[in-house]
Amino acid sequence: MRQLKPTDLKRLHREWNRRSGGRLALLLDGVASPWNVGSIARTAAAYRVEHVYLGAGALSPGHHKAGKTSMGTERYLSWTTFERTPDAADAAREDGFTVVGLELADNAVPLHLVTAGPDVCLAVGHEDHGLSQATLSACDAVAFLPQLGRVGSLNVATATAIALYELRRREWT
Repeated sequence: MRQLKPTDLKRLHREWNRRSGGRLALLLDGVASPWNVGSIARTAAAYRVEHVYLGAGALSPGHHKAGKTSMGTERYLSWTTFERTPDAADAAREDGFTVVGLELADNAVPLHLVTAGPDVCLAVGHEDHGLSQATLSACDAVAFLPQLGRVGSLNVATATAIALYELRRREWT
């Protein structure tokens, strides 16, 4: 076994790209930490997120401190800023996305059981407070990531990465 060379890596990515027909978008509701936004931007670029909707209080992936973590991958993303996060959810819906909130909330279902079309906008919330009540109300569905350990929640960038992978994985099986 050997590590892939750049040409092999391009072939591998091209093969998985062909298997991925659905569209993904992100809605950031108050995600303000540049390290989290940078990490989310890098993961979003890796999983071909089409657009990022920035709700109230969300830091732009173009912020210089976020760029240190994203390592320049924000250049592969487009984003729009909204004063009110529910307006961002409405814009995502108008663009053809089903808005799925990722939150530990009553009536939330495990992400792998969410019924949504092939075009999903994943809404993630503030590092400490999660999704605002207004954003939760604007979501078409709300999901959570099942956890097994003694930790009650995950860092928003980590949760976003797991959720984006799961949304892509559903296409591949």
